[in-house]
Amino acid sequence: MKTRREDVRNVAIIAHVDHGKTTLVDQLLRQSGVFRENQEVQERVMDSNDIERERGITILSKNTAVHYKGVKINIIDTPGHADFGGEVERVLKMVDGVILLVDAFEGAMPQTKFVLKKALELDLHVIVCINKIDRPEARPDEVIDEVLELLMDLEASDEQLDCPFLYASAKAGHAVLDLKDSPENMEPLFETILKYIPAPEGDLDADTQVLISTIDYNEYVGRIGVGKVENGTIRINQELTLLNHHDPDKHQKVKISKLYEFDGLNKIEVKEASVGSIVAISGIAQIHIGDTLCGGDHPESIPFQKISEPTIAMNFLVNDSPLAGQEGKYITSRHLRDRLYRELNTDVSLRVEDTETTECFKVSGRGELHLSVLIENMRREGYEFAVSKPEVLYKFDERDKKLEPMEIAYVDVPEEFSGTIIQKLSERKGELQGMSTASDGSVRLEFSIPSRGLIGFRGEFLTSTKGSGILNTIFDGYAPYKGDFQYRKQGSLIAFENGESVTYGLFSAQERGTLFIGPGEKVYSGMVIGQNGKAEDIELNVCKTKHLTNTRSSSADEALKLVPPKILSLEQALEFIDQDELLEVTPKSLRIRKRILDPRERKRAAFRKS
Repeated sequence: MKTRREDVRNVAIIAHVDHGKTTLVDQLLRQSGVFRENQEVQERVMDSNDIERERGITILSKNTAVHYKGVKINIIDTPGHADFGGEVERVLKMVDGVILLVDAFEGAMPQTKFVLKKALELDLHVIVCINKIDRPEARPDEVIDEVLELLMDLEASDEQLDCPFLYASAKAGHAVLDLKDSPENMEPLFETILKYIPAPEGDLDADTQVLISTIDYNEYVGRIGVGKVENGTIRINQELTLLNHHDPDKHQKVKISKLYEFDGLNKIEVKEASVGSIVAISGIAQIHIGDTLCGGDHPESIPFQKISEPTIAMNFLVNDSPLAGQEGKYITSRHLRDRLYRELNTDVSLRVEDTETTECFKVSGRGELHLSVLIENMRREGYEFAVSKPEVLYKFDERDKKLEPMEIAYVDVPEEFSGTIIQKLSERKGELQGMSTASDGSVRLEFSIPSRGLIGFRGEFLTSTKGSGILNTIFDGYAPYKGDFQYRKQGSLIAFENGESVTYGLFSAQERGTLFIGPGEKVYSGMVIGQNGKAEDIELNVCKTKHLTNTRSSSADEALKLVPPKILSLEQALEFIDQDELLEVTPKSLRIRKRILDPRERKRAAFRKS
């Protein structure tokens, strides 16, 4: 018989990028007494990974728990970026309701729609929280209308449409049910969670059933499965069967060696946990996302949605440039292979495949950001390797027609730039689907565009809008191939000898375009040192020193002035490289190079291709 556990609530916080999810979790932790009065706590305490802290984004969903009036509230902070949508889809299986956070100025954004759709499909209860109401340009009443329209568009049930609305400032740490109320603390939000989020229910007397929704990984204990106890009770040393809904052959006897529950920011060891608890289980080496741990003689797996397929791939290669092995700690193909396959322990949206050569691995993910975060993590750990330009993954239908992944791109730009952006996206096979003007005079454009049209576009987009445009994208399935287009209109400036760059050589090179390097840097033949203003590649000698003579000329004492080089970030370098180029990644440097370093071989290859 099913019973409800009134002392537990399970809730996820979902929102578009940068609408304040992690900051809100901070405040719920602070105000529920998780931290001591005098404890120093950094901001966005849930973003534990360095890259998350630097970029201000959440990449992995995180579990925490707070206590309020004798009820344990398990909270899951989820990522907002479309590239990490796989994380959001899965963790929603662990909760009974969601807090939808919406920025009081930006309103409902593309990612809001994506995560809300997933929550409504799972029939979860929704609490809408309008955040950042203390922003000077906040427009809470209009935003509420937008959210209600969105709920109607997504065909929410009457019960879901009747959801409570709160107004909050996560940064200031207060929430109110009515804008006329004077704000004090987060109590109204805690009360709303207890009132509207249903308590988890399950059969206490039934056989144990735990669905694994996330995997954590720890060097010391290996894989840790995190999931919700759906039925029965789970205990230490209990013998269970491991099953998977999508893999009927999986049927394995396992034993629970350690069991944890979440409390604040810590995992607490427990002897047992019953229906509705969110637990972490260690000691099972073969545990994967979507597995069900079952007790009893008639084990039954719990259905689980398939993880979305990757849409973009790039090759990771062993670095073979003349400067290889000088800056990295891990440089061999074995190191590279082990590290990439280890990433699969925690990242389910990633695929790694061996290729015909042992020096190269094909890595597929959900988007450029997804793969660039992996590259950045690896270089920080001391790996040295090269990567190719990201390419989209095509499919073929039953008539053998080529299909490609499509995206809906939402662009917010000041009106004077809208013509330029429409032209640039149309060149990349984008089709304008809608155009509207916002209250602040900016224009919102909606495009349907092939995923490959957005590869390498963000840098150009920011330049074209002078940094004032916002571009959001969301995956929109596969459609017939839209035809070829040119990625990059400018060519590369290429060094043609090994050595060290010199001011004199760079001075004459800078007339040809934009340089990526300054004087005193190591270069080699075939390395890309800048961007040509015109469409073709040019080879230059940047190691050339001035020819000295006995005669003293009148201009000899004039100092050579160099324009500061354009230093590319990892994302910019990935956007810049072309099909015939690679990006050499080391812990200290990012160098762009031609795939074929020898200029004669390169010309032959180009001739054969044409």
